[in-house]
Amino acid sequence: MDLHRPHPALVPRPRRLSVRPGRFRLDDTTRLRVTPGAEPAAALLRTLLAPATGLPLTTASDGTFVLVLDAALTGLGEEGYGLTVSPHGVLLRAARPAGLAHGVQTVRQLLPHQVLSDAPRPGVPWELPAVEITDVPRHSWRGALLDVARHFQPVSYLRRYVDLLALHKLNVFHLHLTDDQGWRMPVTAYPRLTEVGGRRARSMVGPAGSDRFDDEPHGGFYTRAELAALVAYAAVRGVTVLPEVGVPGHVRAALAAHPELGNSPERRLDVWTHWGVCENVLGVGDHVLDFVRTVLDEVMDVFPSPHIHIGGDECPTAEWETSPAALARVARERLPGPRALHGWFMDRVAGHVVRAGRRPVAWAEHGSRLPPECTVMSWRESAHTWSAARRGHDVVHADHRATYFDYARSPSPLEPPAQPGVVVDLRTVHDLDLTPPKPDPRAEARVLGAQGQLWTEFVTTPGHIEYLSFPRLCALADRVWDGTADWRDFTTRLTRHEARLDTLRVPHATPPPRPTHATV
Repeated sequence: MDLHRPHPALVPRPRRLSVRPGRFRLDDTTRLRVTPGAEPAAALLRTLLAPATGLPLTTASDGTFVLVLDAALTGLGEEGYGLTVSPHGVLLRAARPAGLAHGVQTVRQLLPHQVLSDAPRPGVPWELPAVEITDVPRHSWRGALLDVARHFQPVSYLRRYVDLLALHKLNVFHLHLTDDQGWRMPVTAYPRLTEVGGRRARSMVGPAGSDRFDDEPHGGFYTRAELAALVAYAAVRGVTVLPEVGVPGHVRAALAAHPELGNSPERRLDVWTHWGVCENVLGVGDHVLDFVRTVLDEVMDVFPSPHIHIGGDECPTAEWETSPAALARVARERLPGPRALHGWFMDRVAGHVVRAGRRPVAWAEHGSRLPPECTVMSWRESAHTWSAARRGHDVVHADHRATYFDYARSPSPLEPPAQPGVVVDLRTVHDLDLTPPKPDPRAEARVLGAQGQLWTEFVTTPGHIEYLSFPRLCALADRVWDGTADWRDFTTRLTRHEARLDTLRVPHATPPPRPTHATV
């Protein structure tokens, strides 16, 4: 009987799922009944199922696959959905479009894994098991960062990465667009940012401090149209693209394009070819603040996300300590010393974002004061998460020891090049704890969720990106959607979920070929 079929192996696990007798078959006669507002979800369903199934899934008033958008379903919140499958039909309901998009991904996972193929799969019975699902995420921020500043990836690949996030109901795609080694965001008023800052002469081979370089030029940047199209593509799938243009550190590429923005305007710098923390930072003159505001205005024009990431991390103050202009700013602003310029700078940048009606996001740093309006990404120590929450910040867990996927998946010497020093295995990711060490309801209420980070000093190819991302992003998705720390249940589901990753050609099990300039 159907009741004895294996429980659906869904990742992330739904909050409530009951298996019922029977199955519903999708075939050429299946029609969709679509209520007003649910049309984008119906189009997404057709788009995702058509390559493998060839099913038209046309619309009819008496369709047996019903998609309902109903704002009165307040219990489902912004992203929840209800899914009922019986032998006679399917009902997918949500209060908001993002909920319907997540429900469509559950329908995909309930179908045979071949449905994820990008080529026709004739002969597969496209059957859904009869289930009753009510699914609401525990956390609103379920993110993944991809660093395209160190190693550029074309927008066609970014769309694939969005698809992989959406399949796992991850809803924030954090796009790290600028750094010392590359500037990928076009800014109309400053074309040299991409013309000069978008290309470096070579790349370091190995970890920070290495004396080896590959002597291969590397570059690339996006057009405004490409980024706008990516935002729209992601939105249909329930994913928000979060842009990061970091200041006042990690700006060597910008200084190569515009030396006048630095603390020694007469000095000519190249786009940095090293890894690690660069000592060159923005100056603190009014013209620098005008530059940052202009850049952020264009960023906010392209990216409608409610949050805008302004960086703030790893900002050495040595240049400020010797710069006459910086010391004059310290005196004029009555600051205790040059180190206080970091907080002063971040105040002004964050204020500009707030005045534009957005929420600034910044990385938490040792001893650095962030403006109260900032959502804090705590990456150095989990304790910083809770101290920031107690100060009134919204926070996103990003502890490097559990969420940095540029670290190796295991200590095996067969692992591809990775950031040295730490191993972040699958169990560590799934064990990520989003509750305070001592009960503190007010602080816990400030936790928006968690995010995985993939920095790309060592990562040059899509295959390497996906090997480091999966299945660790599966574990993160499970933890922030459902919140249950049931390792055995997760690994049982993951074993069957791997067939989906295989169909998608995600190299989750076997390391990809090493690059010719192996960074070890």
